[in-house]
Amino acid sequence: MNPSAAELAADVIQWVAERMLVQLRDELTAFGVNAELRDNNSALMVARLRPGLPVRVIVEYDGLYYSWHDAKKRHPTNDPRGAASILAEYVKGR
Repeated sequence: MNPSAAELAADVIQWVAERMLVQLRDELTAFGVNAELRDNNSALMVARLRPGLPVRVIVEYDGLYYSWHDAKKRHPTNDPRGAASILAEYVKGR
């Protein structure tokens, strides 16, 4: 059976979000912050440098923003380096 257009669109959206999270992970690595994909590659878990739970980062459904801290913090996905800089400071507790 062939997948429906809606299923294909959902797959493309998930693939694009994964690529955005991979870009963010790579940028975080440059800042010395460990992060890994989780939840079927739909979230990035960013380790804190001090004791505490990791920060869960997602790409919002519209694909325009990285979002963390229960969507209280967000940054445009077209600036993964800027998002990494902000997240690095956030997980370092500064």
